[in-house]
Amino acid sequence: MRFKLGLTGSIGMGKSTTAAMFADLGCAVWDADAAVHRLYGPGGAAVAPLGALVPEAIVEGSVSRAVLREALRDDPALLPRIEEIVHPLVRADRDAFAAQHAGRIGVFDIPLLFETGAEAEMDATACVTIPAEEQRARVLARGTMSAEDLDAILARQMPNTEKCARADYVIETDTLDYARAQVRDVVQDIEQRLQDA
Repeated sequence: MRFKLGLTGSIGMGKSTTAAMFADLGCAVWDADAAVHRLYGPGGAAVAPLGALVPEAIVEGSVSRAVLREALRDDPALLPRIEEIVHPLVRADRDAFAAQHAGRIGVFDIPLLFETGAEAEMDATACVTIPAEEQRARVLARGTMSAEDLDAILARQMPNTEKCARADYVIETDTLDYARAQVRDVVQDIEQRLQDA
């Protein structure tokens, strides 16, 4: 891969939409959440080891994220054991993707980029952002989680201000047009860096 850009941002910040904008500009995009879905699906590499750890989480040959969440709520000490199983499998999926797209700029959509230390494997990082009140409104408008669920997720993630401070690029996603213009600038900057190298 010519260049690896780690893309991150807290829930509801517009990361998936921004990743699609990079794809529109010809970047190869890898999605950590999609990789986890593959690993948790029928025949996925995470099914057997997670089933050994939390047997009730296996429903019809797949890992049920809902059951896994309940198990974590009941026993938070399970989290590092689950991560020991899942993180190496996700890394292997990411490495295989990078090998398949050797000649392109790769964008790696990783919600926990900094929390997992994955930024060390990237050439640069980008963080998407919007004000906290807009983030909260976006997430709760989806109707898929309660305010308490959102607070629990945010408590496990690095604060957005810290993610932005650590990122090489910050992309504000308050409007689609503004986000698209910033994505174009980032790609142009990367292309320039590659030419200058």
